[in-house]
Amino acid sequence: MTNDAKVLKDSSVGKTGGKSYRMFIGGEWVSSESTFEVRSPYDGALIGNVPTATPEHVAAAIDAAAKAFERTSASTSYERYSILKKTAELILQHAEDLARTITSENSKIIREARGEVARSADTFLSAAEEAKRIHGETIPLDAVPAGAGRVAFTVREPIGVIAAISPFNAPLNLVAHKIAPAIAAGNTVVLKPASTTPIIALKLAELIEKAGLPKGALNIVTGGASVGEQLVKDPRVVMVSFTGSPAVGKHIRDVAGFKRFTFELGSNSAVIVDDDSRLDEAVARCTQGGFAHSGQVCISTQRILVQRNIEKQFVRKLTDAVGKLKVGDPFDETTDVSALITQKDVTRVLDWIDEAKKSGAKVATGGTRDGNAVVATVLTEVKPEMKVFSEEVFGPLVGVTVYDEFDEAIRLVNSSRFGINSGVYTNDLGKAMKATREIKAGAVLINDVPSYRVDHMPYGGVKESGLGREGLRYAIEEMTELKLVIFKL
Repeated sequence: MTNDAKVLKDSSVGKTGGKSYRMFIGGEWVSSESTFEVRSPYDGALIGNVPTATPEHVAAAIDAAAKAFERTSASTSYERYSILKKTAELILQHAEDLARTITSENSKIIREARGEVARSADTFLSAAEEAKRIHGETIPLDAVPAGAGRVAFTVREPIGVIAAISPFNAPLNLVAHKIAPAIAAGNTVVLKPASTTPIIALKLAELIEKAGLPKGALNIVTGGASVGEQLVKDPRVVMVSFTGSPAVGKHIRDVAGFKRFTFELGSNSAVIVDDDSRLDEAVARCTQGGFAHSGQVCISTQRILVQRNIEKQFVRKLTDAVGKLKVGDPFDETTDVSALITQKDVTRVLDWIDEAKKSGAKVATGGTRDGNAVVATVLTEVKPEMKVFSEEVFGPLVGVTVYDEFDEAIRLVNSSRFGINSGVYTNDLGKAMKATREIKAGAVLINDVPSYRVDHMPYGGVKESGLGREGLRYAIEEMTELKLVIFKL
């Protein structure tokens, strides 16, 4: 093992590619005899070669995390605050390199990648502030006769080794949402990043190392499903934080044993556009919310429920706006939509469009492929039984469904087996309050689309969209144990 890897010095990522990277285990940069290639989804260019972790690597990473927990659990709030704050500063110092790495690995357009880097710095900074606010409360035991003569209070304590499994679509910020609150609470982490986007996580590890995190407090093992399987099954892991598909989340729950879980499992987010809405604003936000990162966002605006009186006007405006979105090279500053993560996903999205067309849906714009990208698509006359309505598309597609009565729109929103964020455009306060009461989702946004998120808000879903909440303070609550202390005076 050697500590001489300087992964951030290659600022030419996305142009030359081909660099070899190492895993981060116990504070050391570690190679493996077996490696895999990371390639650009846009043009197939080689980005780098990354180690495939062996079972021994995974075991060593968990062992290092378990040993480091003795130190991190005894650290002060200020020590953890300082490390997280320094990490945020280093992210901003290396912002352009990190953004180009994101774009290289997952073809997120460069403007959005820069935005993700900025958000990641904010995520670490918010976690730093929350590290100073982890506390309990006093409990008035004397509120009942049996409590007389006793004083009680609670404290929050770190829980131990957390396994984090992160997705490809926000490969820096969603890693930050797992690592930062865990560090803030005094836990240790073993991270397995998505095999399509592992390099950005390794670059983040170097920054956290430079920020002064103790050895073993963060470990990164790279590879496929078998690496994650071993990680979540290990009895030394006390919690699993996973973002990905419902099928994989259910499998983790079944095999991981007696552990805590925070799962974010995706959605087919809906927005209601009522006939008294600010139409131009709704169109602009649906365009932005439906096609950011080519629709590969778990709260991407997918189902647009439009009141019949405004259907034609709304569809005309939306089609015009979406039709202007440019498909192309993600490094081109003028590109709006680029490649999906795999060609298999391109085929799947086009197949779902064909299925919808055969069932009566109409293509208002798009519906074709451009290289490894799907052209931004608007479907109309979408019905609940179509996959583009009932499943998560995870691609650059929105479907318009017409409703007559507001109650019908709410029923259509709730017909999904998912539910993270939902949006409602209306100027009727009564309808807005009705929606907040009756829509089954983790969040209801009035006069905005479901793709809105700021990183310190409680974030997560109901039904098959997941368990628990992210968002720094809320994630810390998931990652700490509440202990009650009682003094008999």
